[in-house]
Amino acid sequence: MTEAFPQRIAFAEARAIIDRVAAQSRLENERVPLARALQRVLVEPVIAGIDLPSFDNSAMDGFAFRHVDGDGDATLKLLGEQFAGQSQDFSVAAGQCVRITTGAPMPSGSDTVVIKEDVRIDADVVTIPGGIRAGNHVRRAGEDVRRGDVVLTPGQVLGPAQISLAAALGHHDLSLSRRPTVAVFTTGDELRPPGQALMPGQIYDSNRALLQTLLIADGYEPVAWPVLPDDPARMLPVLRDAAFSFDLVLTCGGVSAGEKDHLPNLIQQHGQVHFWKVRMRPGMPVLFGKLDAAHFIGLPGNPVSVFATYLTLARRLLDGLQGRRDVRPNVRALLDGELHGQHAERRHPRPIRSRPGAARRVHLPRQERSRRLHARGRDASGTGRRRRDRQCDPHCGCNNFFQPPSDTRRLGLQ
Repeated sequence: MTEAFPQRIAFAEARAIIDRVAAQSRLENERVPLARALQRVLVEPVIAGIDLPSFDNSAMDGFAFRHVDGDGDATLKLLGEQFAGQSQDFSVAAGQCVRITTGAPMPSGSDTVVIKEDVRIDADVVTIPGGIRAGNHVRRAGEDVRRGDVVLTPGQVLGPAQISLAAALGHHDLSLSRRPTVAVFTTGDELRPPGQALMPGQIYDSNRALLQTLLIADGYEPVAWPVLPDDPARMLPVLRDAAFSFDLVLTCGGVSAGEKDHLPNLIQQHGQVHFWKVRMRPGMPVLFGKLDAAHFIGLPGNPVSVFATYLTLARRLLDGLQGRRDVRPNVRALLDGELHGQHAERRHPRPIRSRPGAARRVHLPRQERSRRLHARGRDASGTGRRRRDRQCDPHCGCNNFFQPPSDTRRLGLQ
C-alpha cells in the first residue's frame, strides 16, 4: 500500500473516521435467547403483542369489593377466595366482597381493594373502614404497556430491565446484532507472563490483563493470543491468522516510531491504514486500519494509554459495528482545580476521577493540573526523582475522561 493516510489528526476527526468505518461494516443479525441477551444490541423493535398488565388485578393482598358499598364503615359478606394464577369467575354484587391475593384477577363487579390489615373479619363477614378511594390497589389492564406499543427500539443495549420486559411480553428470543469477536495481542520481547521470574530488562505483561478485563466488562469474550515478538517476519503470519477468524485484531505496543515499532509499516504494506496518531495524550500513536477482512486497532504500549485509547476509540468501534444507539453518556461537572492549555491541539480527553453527588465534581490528577500530561510530582519511592511518564498509577484512581471545551484555553473553578 502506497497511498497517503491521515496522521496526527484531531481527536474528533479520529472518532468521525471510526464512526464512518463502523457504519459501513455493521455485523449481521442473529436470534438470541433472552438468557444470553445481556449487554447485546437490539436490531429489530420489540412491539407489545399484549397489554401489561393483561387483565385488571390486585396490587395487594386484601379484599375486593364495590367502592359504592364502602361509604363509611361497611359490613360485607365474604363470597370466597381469588388467588393469582386462577380465576373463580366470581361476580361481586351489592354488599359482597372476595378475598384476593396480589396479582390475582379482579372479580367481576369489583373495582377496589382494601388491604387485609385494615379490616375486621368475623366468620364470613368482613368490616371495612371508610375513606378508601375508588380503584385503590387495583392495577388496570394496559396501564404499563398497551398492545401495539413499541417498547424497545433498535440500537438499544439490553440490560436486565429490558430483558425482563421482553419476557413479560412473551418473547423467548430477540433479533440482536452479532457480538464482535476480538483477538488480543501484546507485543515486545521484553514481556513475561506474571508469575514467571524476570530476567534483566524484562517486565511483566500487564496490558494483556488490562485489555482482557476491559473487554469482558463490556460484554465481549476476547481471545488472548501469544505475545508478538519484535520481528515483523514473525508478526505478520500470526496477525493474519487472527484476522481470518476475528472481527477485530487489537494489539498493545509497537505502534510508535521506534526501531522496534513495526506495526504501522506492516499494516500499511499488507492492509489499509485509516489513520495513525491522534492528537490526544495519553495515547497519541494509536493506529486504526484493516488487515485482510478484520479491523485492526493498534494501541500504544503504556498501560495508561491502553486504558485511554480503548475507552475512547476502540470501544467506539465495537459499539458502532453493532449499531449501538444509546452512546456512552456524557455528564457535566465542576472542576476542583484549574486546567491550563498551551494551544488548541492539546484539548484532548484527559483521565479524571469524578465524584458523584448532587453537584458532581471532577478531580484532575496532579499531572493534569500542569501544562503537560506528564507527572510533575515526586515518585512513590520518596527518592525525590521526578518521573516523566507514569505507568499504572494514574488510571487506577481514574474512572472517567474529561473533554476540555474547544474554545477555552484556561478552565478554572466556579
